[in-house]
Amino acid sequence: MQTKKIVLPKGFLWGASSSSHQVEGGNKNDWTVWEKKNAKRLAGEAPKKWENWQQGNFPEMFRPENYISGQAVDHYRRFEEDFDLAKELSHNAHRLSLEWSRIEPRKGVFDERALRHYGKVLKALQAKNIEPFVTIWHWTLPLWLSKEGGILAEHFPAYFERLTETVAKRFKKQVRFWITINEPSIVVSNGYLRGAWPPNKKCPREANRAFKNLAMSHNLAYDKIKSIDPTAQAGLANNMIFLEPKYRFCVVDQAIVMAYRHFANERIYKLTAGKHDFLGLNYYFHQKLRFTLKNYNENKEVTDLGWEIYPEGLYRIIKEAVKCAGKKDIPVYITENGLADRSDEKRSGFVLAHLKQTKRAIKEGYNVKGYFYWALTDNFEWDKGFWPRFGLIEIDRNSQARKIRKSALDLKEKVRISK
Repeated sequence: MQTKKIVLPKGFLWGASSSSHQVEGGNKNDWTVWEKKNAKRLAGEAPKKWENWQQGNFPEMFRPENYISGQAVDHYRRFEEDFDLAKELSHNAHRLSLEWSRIEPRKGVFDERALRHYGKVLKALQAKNIEPFVTIWHWTLPLWLSKEGGILAEHFPAYFERLTETVAKRFKKQVRFWITINEPSIVVSNGYLRGAWPPNKKCPREANRAFKNLAMSHNLAYDKIKSIDPTAQAGLANNMIFLEPKYRFCVVDQAIVMAYRHFANERIYKLTAGKHDFLGLNYYFHQKLRFTLKNYNENKEVTDLGWEIYPEGLYRIIKEAVKCAGKKDIPVYITENGLADRSDEKRSGFVLAHLKQTKRAIKEGYNVKGYFYWALTDNFEWDKGFWPRFGLIEIDRNSQARKIRKSALDLKEKVRISK
């Protein structure tokens, strides 16, 4: 996957992403409670869940402590150091999220110390001329809200609107780009259909309610942001899977793909129509489907998680998302795209290949204005724990020492923004 230098358009935002729970450490929320209850079970299930080559390469998966976020990578205290490294890599933008459980630890009570902290985080980015993309909600919930029913709580949209109002007013002068919600389809499918994440439900009816609640929450939050700062840009980050039929001319396979695409990719746009200043796209997956819903990918090259590397899929989902929005000139930001690659053998080529597909879309008139690699640092990867290594920056789990990976330095040399 060798690619020469990539030159991106003037003003293009180039950086990396993170989320509060995955990097900050010291959180107390619904996920920290869930981790402690499920760590032993997750470690015990690893032999059935992962392939032999993965088990051999990553024995951490058999240890319960792998599934406890704890201090994560201590970004809460070391954000200045991490942003210095991002600047060293020539990043001009960074995506982060705010931790709801810190900001509103008790219902209706907003923590001034937490708000001041995030003000310092944003100030640190601005001092380095790094544009902040701020996600208001990246999945974790305060304990009080979890007890009320989480996403299904009757007043969840109102609570989310209140949170949005608080942070939008507080950081109005520091934030131009707001992402209301990260990947609504992923958090709903894992929490309410697959039963893999909290609250571990397998109920299509509740999944549908949860999805609609998130769509309503986005709409309310969008309107609130625009009322506070009409110049702000707001959208959500939608995980999009590039789906295609196993047999191109099989009507049944085509129908399965159309149905899956509607629920996985497109439905959120229908429920939030007119409430996007930009499209935030997260891309990781390509699937060739038949009526059995089995994935028939060729998997010529995969990540440490076994996910197929398929750069052309990014080009395809850019076109699909813009079609859903109904406006070809709507700004598009790739808000997540990355791979688990502990050996660091594939990362540079992976990013360059996906940027090549991004440029392909730009040449065809699509208004792609930014790319955020996932992730800036190694982090806590939810129910998989710490063993998948996504970071441009390697983190020593014992000392928390930071080290820029060779791939990141290679990208620094090969990725250029036009002046």
